[in-house]
Amino acid sequence: MAQKLSTKEILEENLANAAPEKLQRVKVVLHNIRSLHNVGSVFRSSDAFGISEIIISGYTPTPPRPEITKTAIGAEEFVNWSYVEDPTDTFNELKKKGYTIFGMEQTTNSIPLTDFDTQQYEDICIVMGNEVTGIDEDILSHIGQFIMIPQFGQKHSLNVSVAAAVMLYALLEKMSH
Repeated sequence: MAQKLSTKEILEENLANAAPEKLQRVKVVLHNIRSLHNVGSVFRSSDAFGISEIIISGYTPTPPRPEITKTAIGAEEFVNWSYVEDPTDTFNELKKKGYTIFGMEQTTNSIPLTDFDTQQYEDICIVMGNEVTGIDEDILSHIGQFIMIPQFGQKHSLNVSVAAAVMLYALLEKMSH
């Protein structure tokens, strides 16, 4: 019969492993996210998947905030993060470094996540937008391509922190081969 691992055993196992190198270079941009809990959740997922950096922009709340820490369970201490008011210059800098900027958004030319081939891209930056309105119109033109999560229900959307976790897991799957 299987026995649950202790927290110490889980930590030891996690620290003995490393995320794929390409996944470690992924950057996540959170632009105009309203909820501190969503921000904390993205920190927690980013830590779990070995993401190198979260770039916070617009009116997205930043650590230290108790609501972020509660949801992140302290992951904001382990994931590098920075804040910029307007991410445009950051996008340009990342592009110069060889990053392709992807927006998690439903557009007329979005690639379904199931069809997204990470092997075509050296370094990837994922942009997540507002919980209600998505990625702001004024930064859409700075994003090279868009990815959408295939959905089959009536609501046509996922919570932004859930969408981030789905995306990061898909990147792990795709970059582990």
